[in-house]
Amino acid sequence: MLLVYRHKKFSKEFKKLLRVVQEKFEQKIGIFVIDQYSVGFNNHGLKRKYNGCRSIDITGDYRAIYYINNSIAIFIHIGTHHQLYGK
Repeated sequence: MLLVYRHKKFSKEFKKLLRVVQEKFEQKIGIFVIDQYSVGFNNHGLKRKYNGCRSIDITGDYRAIYYINNSIAIFIHIGTHHQLYGK
C-alpha cells in the first residue's frame, strides 16, 4: 500500500478548487493508494518541466501531478490540463 503526502503548494491549489473536484480527488485517492495504475487514472510519466513526475486524471480536465519517493506518493500540483501544461 502506498502512502500519500500533499505538498504545501498542492494543498494551496487544492483549496481553490470547486468542491466537486475536491470530492472527486478524495474518491480517486482512496483507489490510488491500493492501485495507482487503475484504468480510470490514465497514469503516465511526464517530461520537460515535470520530468520524473507522473500524472493521473481526476476529472475530464483536471490532473494531479506527483512523484514517488521511498514508497510515498508526493502530490505537488493539481489543476486543469491548461493550468499545468499550458496547452
